[in-house]
Amino acid sequence: MIVPDRHDPRTVGDATWAVHGGNAVDGGSGAIRTPIIMANAYLLPDDPSGIDWSNPEQLLYTRTTGANQQALEAKLAAMDGGAAAAVFASGVAALHGVFFCFLASGDHAIVSDVAYEATWRLFTELLPAKYGIEATFVDTSDLDAVRSALRPNTRLIHTEVIANPTTRVADISELAGIAHNAGAVLSVDSTSSPPPLYRPLADGADLAVHSLTKYINGHGDAMGGAVIGSAADIATLRHDALTDVGGVISPFNAWLIMRGSVTLPLRLAQHQANAQRIAEFLAGDPRVAFVEYPGLSSHAQHDLAVRQFGGRGFGGVLAFALAGDSELQNRFVARLRVITSAVSLGHDESLIVHVGPTGRGGWEHYPEHFRRLGHLRLSVGLEDADDLLADLRQALDAVMPAGGA
Repeated sequence: MIVPDRHDPRTVGDATWAVHGGNAVDGGSGAIRTPIIMANAYLLPDDPSGIDWSNPEQLLYTRTTGANQQALEAKLAAMDGGAAAAVFASGVAALHGVFFCFLASGDHAIVSDVAYEATWRLFTELLPAKYGIEATFVDTSDLDAVRSALRPNTRLIHTEVIANPTTRVADISELAGIAHNAGAVLSVDSTSSPPPLYRPLADGADLAVHSLTKYINGHGDAMGGAVIGSAADIATLRHDALTDVGGVISPFNAWLIMRGSVTLPLRLAQHQANAQRIAEFLAGDPRVAFVEYPGLSSHAQHDLAVRQFGGRGFGGVLAFALAGDSELQNRFVARLRVITSAVSLGHDESLIVHVGPTGRGGWEHYPEHFRRLGHLRLSVGLEDADDLLADLRQALDAVMPAGGA
């Protein structure tokens, strides 16, 4: 029989580790929660002559590492099934850290052609101009296209598990095989599919990246990013992208995210249950032109999502559009009374954003119905599902009366 130990993630379940992981009793006060340590520097030993001043494991200076950062890293590494984690000031800082550390001048990367906008700009503008790094953008759900894009100097493949905003699902185990056969690293943005929904490392990914700002924090009040992987890969990130580039998270934000992460398994279950009901409601209304959500049988990668996520859900974000122009989509959003019009995702409140049929980075790679109609990205929150459905229904009725009047 395995004896459960709250300090050993191998002996406890996801919910127990979410509560206890990374936390320690404070030696000074006896507080049972790791306190916020708002210090820039830590006491040196009597003889500091042998110190490695850039060692991210030693508490010396908060740009190198801090107590709250270390606690959060310990929790996240185990949550994602990795050996170690590096925590950054934002999700974009984490992404940049991966690309900065694992690509060099003259290298080539294969990148999902539907990706977070900062990822798109990094690979289309900043990395090519500053470092001579080339990228090929492909549909990473098309494995033959990924293989065809390989070059002798391909060093990294980067994808999102559930693409933002199209909800396209990538087959991580297959992509890992392609990457490793080519001697490349597979980095995976799993922001929209956090544990316990999915753990990319278990399917062969080398690096799992999260915007902690989203689901893992979950309360819309702190920014952060994380990369989880092997001890060697994370050591590279800590030394180069944290200590010497300075993308370190603040102690207060690390503490807030640590606090928010406690309820992640519970919140994620509610996000996903609500999202499934809303997706099914929208898919059944003729006034809705399309709905994209991996939990719908009509979704192009539904079978993959069922297999890859193992029945644990399909995420909390969906994309849809009404059968009409941008002005109609805007009027619909303006009529909503429970759902908030704002960017971001994974918050406790439901958030919707209308993106018109123009201009976003990589737009030409989006499905035809996105390019023709634009889309409404809905991050489904923790409200009562019946209230969310009623809100959507009344806004639809207001701008598109069922009888056509």
